[in-house]
Amino acid sequence: MSSEVFGHLRKSLHDHLCDVTNLASTVDDRTVARLARAELPRLVTALRALLEEHKPDQSGRCPTCRSGPFSRRLPAPCRAYLAAHLSLAVAEDERPTGTGDRRYTQRLHRVG
Repeated sequence: MSSEVFGHLRKSLHDHLCDVTNLASTVDDRTVARLARAELPRLVTALRALLEEHKPDQSGRCPTCRSGPFSRRLPAPCRAYLAAHLSLAVAEDERPTGTGDRRYTQRLHRVG
């Protein structure tokens, strides 16, 4: 039963992300701006909640990812943080040159 519920939840989440991505790349700029105003705060909130759950402890280990009996004892970035960082860094690197505000890009690098 739980795998069925998770399957529906997973499909719903992936469908929503696909819809947002498809809309952002196919509709006019005005609609993209409205979509961004509606979806960006929700996506940032979701990402922050996920990262909060994977927040490193005092030893630098993720209590969520490294809680098993055979978990590594050395501090290391958890997969959730690595995936988020790499996804954002790759997305930024794929941004066409000459677009956007340079100060915004520099601020993104300082925050990450």
